[in-house]
Amino acid sequence: MKTLQLAGLARALIASRRTWVFGAAMLAAGAAHGAAVEIEVWHTLSGPNKAEFEKLTKKFNKEQNDVEVELRDFSSAQDLRKEAAEALKKKKGPNLVQLADNRSPEVVSEHKAILPLYQLLAKYPIKDLNWFLPATSSFTRDSKGRLLAFPWMAEVPIMYYNLAYYKKAGLDPNKPARTWADLQGELLKLRDVANIECPYASSNQVKIHLENLAPVNKQLFTSNDNGLAASKAAPALQFDTLYMRHVSLMASWKRSLLFMAHSDDNQSDKLFAKGDCAVLTSGSGAAGTFMNTRSLSFGVAPLPYYTQATKEAGSPFVSGSALWAIDGHPQAQEKATAQFLAWLAKPVNAAEWHQRTGYLPLTDAAFRAADVSFYDKVPGAHAIVQSMQSKSPSTSRGFRMANYDRVEAVLSTELDEAFDGKTPPVAALNRAADQARRLAQQR
Repeated sequence: MKTLQLAGLARALIASRRTWVFGAAMLAAGAAHGAAVEIEVWHTLSGPNKAEFEKLTKKFNKEQNDVEVELRDFSSAQDLRKEAAEALKKKKGPNLVQLADNRSPEVVSEHKAILPLYQLLAKYPIKDLNWFLPATSSFTRDSKGRLLAFPWMAEVPIMYYNLAYYKKAGLDPNKPARTWADLQGELLKLRDVANIECPYASSNQVKIHLENLAPVNKQLFTSNDNGLAASKAAPALQFDTLYMRHVSLMASWKRSLLFMAHSDDNQSDKLFAKGDCAVLTSGSGAAGTFMNTRSLSFGVAPLPYYTQATKEAGSPFVSGSALWAIDGHPQAQEKATAQFLAWLAKPVNAAEWHQRTGYLPLTDAAFRAADVSFYDKVPGAHAIVQSMQSKSPSTSRGFRMANYDRVEAVLSTELDEAFDGKTPPVAALNRAADQARRLAQQR
């Protein structure tokens, strides 16, 4: 009996010890999880691109216990900026915030709330990092070439075309137009043969029809070497005969019912996604939505050019938006922010982001890691991305102009006036250049 009692006591002690060890382990795990450094990322992504960012962030949070990333989305850049300004006053700002290209990245980086990325990465470097676009991603770099922000949403303007409509019109879907003159011929067939009511539409009209008209035709967009050369004078827009020809052509397309929709936002993207329009010019980041649209088969091509201006097309400006680091956070949060960015930059993660959204590859390794089958699904995509690796002419490095958000609004208004036939193209462009000059000179 005594032996049985002792044995029972031993079993009880062992069980008690196991319970304590298990409980201690659970508490330790809970403490470890509770000790995770939390960081906030504010963004304005929407649709499939937003879903992809959320998916990647959840994956990051699951793969490790040191950092917990919380995303907060905003319906517009204006709402994000307003909320961020209020949060910064209370010293409760996010760790990363998405900001669109304002053509003055140095001005943004000089704000006391901004921590330039090159300073963050000097403390917490990302190993073996070879950026995909070191020379042309000037929208996130200063005059010394230093990276100011994480170019996660870098994109270029391109032309999308509906493969089914091209076949219906008797056009070769593997050989879309390369010049504006040839595109006019294709639009006429889409209108008259395929009976498409909206042959052509354009989003981002200032980027397509003014900004990138210059580099694609190997010309400068502004004076002072696109505003990149040191000068006391503010850069001025240079609307020569190339612009007169192009805006006049677009106005004639509008009258001929070839050019049916245009705006400086992404509203025309929706018309293309629904199959209402056959050809669209927009940013490459719109591909994420189109790839997730059922019954839509499409190809992509570079923006058309004019043979009167250049024998071969140049590269467009790289623009888009980026993730900017916010200063004033504890060192632990700075380190956690760098950890998250380093994880996003891993080839497998950056490649997935590129293939699911249409944004440009973040690194050379990400481009090499991209699945070949992705490019097979979208005719022309591989050629466009690959072309961005080649050495671009100086006209494609980007441009600088102060107060460009206000300038762009003026340019968009004048384009509307010209396209809709309310103002002659020459008058509209001259008026736009005059207003832009005054705005760019303001400080």
